[in-house]
Amino acid sequence: MKTQPPCSLQIVQHLRPGGIETLVLELLQRAVDEHMLVVSLEGNQGQALDAWPVLEQLTGRIFFLDKQPGWQPIVIRHLHRLMKANNVRSVHTHHIGPLIYGGIAARVAGVPIRLHTEHDAWHLEDPRRRRLQRLALRLVSPKLIADADFVADAVRQHWPTVDIRVVRNGVDTERFRPGDRTEARRILGLPVAGTLIGSGGRLEAVKGHDVLVDAFSRLPKHVHLAIAGSGRRAEALRRQADTLGIAGRVHFLGRVDDMPSFYRAIDLYCQPSHQEGMPLAPLEAQSCGTLVVATDVGGTREAVCPLSGRLVPRGDAVRLAEQIQAALSRPRDTEPREFVRKHRDSHSMAQTYAALRQAGVAPGA
Repeated sequence: MKTQPPCSLQIVQHLRPGGIETLVLELLQRAVDEHMLVVSLEGNQGQALDAWPVLEQLTGRIFFLDKQPGWQPIVIRHLHRLMKANNVRSVHTHHIGPLIYGGIAARVAGVPIRLHTEHDAWHLEDPRRRRLQRLALRLVSPKLIADADFVADAVRQHWPTVDIRVVRNGVDTERFRPGDRTEARRILGLPVAGTLIGSGGRLEAVKGHDVLVDAFSRLPKHVHLAIAGSGRRAEALRRQADTLGIAGRVHFLGRVDDMPSFYRAIDLYCQPSHQEGMPLAPLEAQSCGTLVVATDVGGTREAVCPLSGRLVPRGDAVRLAEQIQAALSRPRDTEPREFVRKHRDSHSMAQTYAALRQAGVAPGA
């Protein structure tokens, strides 16, 4: 009987467009010298492909367990079988659900290398969730990683003696690179002339697009706004733009798969979120040479070039409008792409994670 080659496994809660999921796919695509698979606890392949067509090229390396709401112990059994069948030697979990299910399965299966990355720390404010995470970390004993300094600091506030390492998120600077702005606008059906602000992400309340629309209404009439993404707030945002008399200058693009062209098309990227982990979109935009103005929440400060970017308080439309106008008016003397290439390139991130997968297990929290 032929023995399976050693395999590494990434486990996420679901596979739909988002920061954690994009990070995991980046690690998968850069794992050229090792066999790597990805498991999504929730959903099925059909749903995932409908929401995120890029997954089509990765079928065969992605598994879906279609986990239902609530505690499902059978998921641990499914993961255990998958690990044994594929000779899994390292497991990397992302967020608390995958830590509990995937971490326990890995411990039972005797997987020697166990990594867990914390992508934000808001859930630790809940005492019940904090106790659950503490128990899971004790059971699984993974090498604990944070994707930003603010996450590591928040974890240490609750557990001062925890052994946690920071591995910052990165983006593919070859894919996200400057290009022809006029051609990018034509590709997306946007006005070729004039100043264009862009914003992306799920159109949900937490992303603060209503604050951006409010801020945009205070900008000169030659400026246009392009919003890439879909969500439950789409119609409300359209109504808001209409009420403010700016509907003709606000372009709702829906889901955009060609995000490099989106970043190349705009003069400035704005992220008005009320809450974030360590966001990738500002890094992608800056890697394309685009200026960024963002709310100072979560790990955003660590994702924005300190020389060219601007940070504002969340929920402040007046201040947001002022900083957008200031950024557009100021002569460019620093290229944000250099910040990303030097500090947030996904190649370096992937190399660091690969080294951790090879290094074995360190004491857990």
